[in-house]
Amino acid sequence: MFKYGLDHLTVSQVISILKGELKAIISNEAAERIKASHEVVLKTALKDQAVYGINTGFGPLCDTIISKNDTTELQRKILLSHSVGVGAPIEKDLAKLMMILKLHSLAQGYSGISIAVLERIQWHIENDIIPIVPEQGSVGASGDLAPLSHLFLPLIGEGKVFYKNKIKKTKKVLETEGLKPLTLHPKAGLALINGTQFILAHAVSCVDKLYNCLSHADLIGSLMIEGLMGSQMPFHDSLHQTRPFKGNIHVAKRINEFLQGSEIGKSHLFCGKVQDPYSLRCMPQVHGSSRSAWLHLKESVEVELNSVTDNPVIISDELIISGGSFHGQPLALPLDYACLAAAEIGSISDRRTYLSLEGKYEGTPRLLMEDTGLNSGFMILQYTSAALVSENKGLCFPSSADSIPTSLGQEDHVSMGSIGGRKALRVIDNLEKILAIELLCAAQALDFRKPLKSSEVLDDVHSTIRERIDFAEEDRIFSKDIEKAIQLIKDRELLTTTSFHCKSYSEYDNLFESY
Repeated sequence: MFKYGLDHLTVSQVISILKGELKAIISNEAAERIKASHEVVLKTALKDQAVYGINTGFGPLCDTIISKNDTTELQRKILLSHSVGVGAPIEKDLAKLMMILKLHSLAQGYSGISIAVLERIQWHIENDIIPIVPEQGSVGASGDLAPLSHLFLPLIGEGKVFYKNKIKKTKKVLETEGLKPLTLHPKAGLALINGTQFILAHAVSCVDKLYNCLSHADLIGSLMIEGLMGSQMPFHDSLHQTRPFKGNIHVAKRINEFLQGSEIGKSHLFCGKVQDPYSLRCMPQVHGSSRSAWLHLKESVEVELNSVTDNPVIISDELIISGGSFHGQPLALPLDYACLAAAEIGSISDRRTYLSLEGKYEGTPRLLMEDTGLNSGFMILQYTSAALVSENKGLCFPSSADSIPTSLGQEDHVSMGSIGGRKALRVIDNLEKILAIELLCAAQALDFRKPLKSSEVLDDVHSTIRERIDFAEEDRIFSKDIEKAIQLIKDRELLTTTSFHCKSYSEYDNLFESY
C-alpha cells in the first residue's frame, strides 16, 4: 500500500501504481495535512492583501486584484484559457502517469487544494478514465501549463477522456458515471496547472526504458563479442580499477560475467589478433558513460517525484511564498544528457552490427549468410540501423540550450524540458530498434561458432532468441524478424534469463540495477 503525499515515491513504485500492481491511497494523515493547507487558502482569499493566484490574476496580470466574488470563476477560467495544447495526444499511460505524479505532489499539503479535488483525480486514476493531453504547447517553466490544463479539464466537465478504449467527451462520461463537474475553489486551478508533471512523466518513462536498453546493450554486445570471437581481456576488473568510473566498472563486470566459461573464448586465447575494434573493446567506457548519465537522470527524477512544484507554496498560516519551484531546469538538463547517452549506445551498437557483416572474422561469412549474391543477407538491416542512428543524431541538440520569453516578459527564462522529454523518448524508442537489429546479427553470428559453446548464460539467451526467430539461411522479409526482436527487448525476457544465471553483484549494483 502506498500513501500519496506521505510515502517516498520511486520510479518503480510509480510504474507499479500505473500498472495497477500497487494500490495507492490518500491516507488519513495526508488528508489532515491537505485540509489544513486548504483552510489557509480559504482564509487568505477573504483578506484584502494580494496573494498571487488566490486573489490576483496570473503571469503578467499578477498585479490585478480579483474580487472575492470572482475567485472561484478565476480558477475555472485559468483551465479554459491555458488549454492551448496542439499536436497528437500523448500516450494514455503518460497522461495517467501525469495524474499519479500530480496527485502525490498535491497530497503533500503545501498547495492549498481541497481533498475533494484530489479524490476526483484519484477516481480518474483508479477507473482508468484518463484525459486527452496534446503533446505540444509547454515551454517547461511556469509548470507544464498547457498539458496540465488539458489534463484537468475533465474536473470541470470539459475536454475529452479515454473511456473503455474509446475517446469520449467528458460531459457524456460524467453523466454515464453519475458524477457532476467540480466547482473549483480559490487557487485550485493554479495548483493543478503549475508543476512539472508533463516533463516528469516523460522522465519517469525515460528512466525505465533507458535502463532496459542499457541492460540489453551489455548483453547483446556480449553476444556479438562471442559471434566475432572478440577478446575478453578489455573487461578485466584490474584494468578498470586503474580508471575507476563507476559506470565503466559496472559494465565491465557484467560483460565479464556473461562471458565466463565460454568455449568460444577459450578457443582463440593464443590467436595472433592483438586488439579488437573500439565498438567491441570500449563497451565499458561507452556503455558505462551512458550508465552514469542514466544514474544522474534517475537521481534527479527521484527528487522531483517527491517535490512540490506549484506556486505559490503554502508553508504555514503566516507564510505563503511565491517562488519558482515550477521551473523545469532541474529535469531539463538531465533529460538532454540522457538523450545524448541513449544516442551514443545506438551509435556504438550500429558499429558492431556493421562489423558483423564485413566477413573479416574467421568462420563468419560476409553479410552473415553463406550463399550471398543471390541472397543479400543481412546487408540492408544495417541500412535501417544507420538511418535510425542518423535520426537520433539530429535529435541530440539540447532543448535546454534554448529559451524564449513568454507571458509579456514575466516568464523570461524557460527550460524547454517538455520538448527535451519528448525528444529523449523518441531517441530511446529508436534505440530499441537499433539494438533489435544488432540482436539479430549477433545471434546469426553466434550460430556460425557451432559446435563450440558460449557461456551457459549466453547459450540460454541465444536459445530464447531462436525460439522466436529462426536462423536465416536465405533472404526473407527481415522486418518481421526485427519486430520480433524489438518485442523481445520490450518484454525483457532475456534479462530474466541473465538474472537467473548471474548471482554475484558488485558494490555499484545498488546504483545501476534498481530504480
